[in-house]
Amino acid sequence: MDAQGRGRGNEMDPADQWVLNPDTGDYELRLNDSAPQSPIPSPRRPRPSGTGAGKGTGAGAPRGRTDAPGRTAERPAGRRTAERGAAERGTPEREAPPSRRRRGAPEEPPPGRRGRRPVKKKSKAKKVLLWTVGTMAFVVLATGTAGYLYLEHLNDNIDSIPDDGASTGGFQKDKAINILLIGTDKRTGSGNDGYGDKNSAGHADTTILLHVSKDRTNATALSIPRDLIVDIPDCPTTLEDGTEKVIPGLQGARFNRSLGEGERTPSCTMRTVTELTGITPDNFMVADFNAIKTLTTAVEGVEVCVAKDIDDPKSHLNLKKGTHTIEGEEALAYVRTRYSVGTGGDLSRIGLQQQFLSALMRKLKSNDTLTSPSKMLKLADAGTKALTVDTQLNEINKLKDLGLELGKLNTKNLTFTTIPVEDNPAETVKATVVLQEPKATQVFDLIKNDVSFTEVKQQEKKEKAAVAARLKGPKAEASEVRVRVFNGGAPSGSAQDMLNWLQLEEGVSKSENAGNAPKTLKKTTLEYAPDQADQARRLADILGLSGSGMKPGESATNAQGLPTMTLTLGEDFKGAGTSLTTPSKAPDEVVKDTSTADKVECAE
Repeated sequence: MDAQGRGRGNEMDPADQWVLNPDTGDYELRLNDSAPQSPIPSPRRPRPSGTGAGKGTGAGAPRGRTDAPGRTAERPAGRRTAERGAAERGTPEREAPPSRRRRGAPEEPPPGRRGRRPVKKKSKAKKVLLWTVGTMAFVVLATGTAGYLYLEHLNDNIDSIPDDGASTGGFQKDKAINILLIGTDKRTGSGNDGYGDKNSAGHADTTILLHVSKDRTNATALSIPRDLIVDIPDCPTTLEDGTEKVIPGLQGARFNRSLGEGERTPSCTMRTVTELTGITPDNFMVADFNAIKTLTTAVEGVEVCVAKDIDDPKSHLNLKKGTHTIEGEEALAYVRTRYSVGTGGDLSRIGLQQQFLSALMRKLKSNDTLTSPSKMLKLADAGTKALTVDTQLNEINKLKDLGLELGKLNTKNLTFTTIPVEDNPAETVKATVVLQEPKATQVFDLIKNDVSFTEVKQQEKKEKAAVAARLKGPKAEASEVRVRVFNGGAPSGSAQDMLNWLQLEEGVSKSENAGNAPKTLKKTTLEYAPDQADQARRLADILGLSGSGMKPGESATNAQGLPTMTLTLGEDFKGAGTSLTTPSKAPDEVVKDTSTADKVECAE
């Protein structure tokens, strides 16, 4: 950075003033004028008032936001409030790409040390930063008062579009996190028009549902094959001009058509994933070809391994057997190749991409990256330019918060797996795949119930003794159990199916179908009075119901006017005779088809 851009030619870059102390493992502020300067520029100074430049875009200008439906929106998605206001006043505005917000230029702090307090001398330096990991977190915490300027620069990088109500409303720190990562085949950006169909609308070419456990001990990255046959639902969509439109759904279509085709946006891919898996994503992130090139360049290459020579004329990848460090165009060629690995199909390419993402994760969390402020700033700049996010993540502080949550994860407990699929039996020439049941549903249920695919020590407390104690004690005979059954979110007809099973298979003759429950429940529950505890324990044993599903309270009255318990079948109900207890770990037949991010694997 030159002296003019810095404000003072001899002033040190804020990032370079944070130095890792090897004795404490913490970053410390060092005011050393001889430190090297950062290669990342800070935002330009605003022009002095009265020059006529920047009218309507100063620090006091309003900052518009694009919000999902159901929230107040000040402007159409992907358009700037400042730009529109300038047009109304007749003031010329600089042209900018759609969906990117323009922010007012901040006031330039006065020259000098920008208000920093001098460092107090102590026998041990004061602890100023506990590094958890996360590129955005570093930018916020490590640049001190001057960091505000750089945050404004990063905010200007962020492209965001609405989720159209398809998400949960955004991730929360005290809950499990589900992020939908979408890689498109859109050929935008410098040097990408030579790849394949340059007119592609940008389909969901590579899609991963990243689930991070509530206690942050583990995560599962679930790849969704682009050629999987799914039902794409009707999609309420906010178009680029701000108008709203419901795009009709498709039955029996390839998954990749959920994006790009027919003006579908990532919110439609979100709805399709929810329809397919039963899991509603919290947020989405979209990357095009440029993202791979810029991110790998920012970290100065990613190390990959190939088990054989690869020469793919379609992706232009040419690698000899062994280990290689790839970045830029070569990294893009690596994740695009498929004809030279495995069976030459999309499923083989998914495995290759999972290995690449594991390598990228290892590089991002390596000391070589984390201990270099300049690399972290480059990465923050590249990352915010490379991704398009939903409007719940449209500010750097929101991305920082997400980064801090993801940074708690140990890569050895990040599992990569793919939705279990099989060849489409309806096709003579195999081109698409369908779900492999019941294995696919089993994988979805494990993720929904926050079950790890790796052996981890759960940080969450086990059920409290009082809850577990509900299952302990004498049990009534099945013939003495009196219960009414409601459907509170299970498939249609489930209450009658449960009634038939209880009466014919389990001897619970004093049971009745009570119809639909007044509200939908996530989990199946059994409500009972204290004097019905022995009946409740027997029914819980029959159903495989955990203590947390048992709700002591008051009894109800059945059709004969007698006291009865109330069983409400929730969304977790899978059918009469199927245990309602969530498994504590993934079955072996599921785990065998997975890999973890800490292990180096060679592409075959």
